[in-house]
Amino acid sequence: MFRDRNDAAERLAGRLHKYRGRRDALILAVPRGGLVIGAVLSRELRLPLDIVLAKKIGHPMNSELAIGAVSLTSEQVDLPRLAREGISPQYVKDEIARLRDELTERSGRYRGQSKPLPVADKTVIVVDDGAATGRTLLAAIAIIRQQRPIKIVVAVPVAPAEAAALLALQADEVVSLETPETFDAIGEFYRVFGQVSDDEAARLLSEAAGGALRA
Repeated sequence: MFRDRNDAAERLAGRLHKYRGRRDALILAVPRGGLVIGAVLSRELRLPLDIVLAKKIGHPMNSELAIGAVSLTSEQVDLPRLAREGISPQYVKDEIARLRDELTERSGRYRGQSKPLPVADKTVIVVDDGAATGRTLLAAIAIIRQQRPIKIVVAVPVAPAEAAALLALQADEVVSLETPETFDAIGEFYRVFGQVSDDEAARLLSEAAGGALRA
C-alpha cells in the first residue's frame, strides 16, 4: 500500500538508481497520473522528463483489443490481422485521425509550444502510476520503439502479474514494486489516489523542464 503517488515514486526511484544522472537516459510519463510519478523520478534520478502521448487503436468489435497504436507523428498497425479479419482500412484511417486529434489537443495542453525530447539512441524509462491491463503502456512502447531507442524500461508502482508479463514481452525491462495475482483497480493500492488535473499535470511537466535547464 502506497501513501500517495509521491510515496510510490520515491520507492520506485530506489529500484531505478542505476540510471541516475545518465546522459543517455530520459523519462517519459503517461499523463496524467504518471506525471506525478515522472516528476519525482526526474528529480530523484536527475533525468529529463517528457510525456508520451500514444493511444491504442481498438478493434472495431472490441475497443479494448488493440490492433495498433498511434502517436502525434506515427502509427503502428497489425496489418496481417487486418487482412485476416477483414477489418476495413477506412475504419483504421478514421480511427488514426480521430485519436491523433485527441493527442494533438492534449499535447498543446501539456507542452504548449515545446517540442518532444528526442529518444533515438536513448534509454527510455516509461512510467505511469500503475498498469491495470498494460494496454496503454503497450501502445506507448510500440510508438517509442519506432524511434529507435537503445532500451525501453517500463517502471510502475503496481501491475498485476498478468499485465507485467505482457509488458515484459515488449519492453526490455519491467520494474514493478507490486505484482499482485489478485487485482481490481490501481487505486486500491494507494491510500490517497485523487484525480490529477490537466493544470497540475502541465505544471509538473513545466517545473521538471525548468529544473533540467538549471541542472
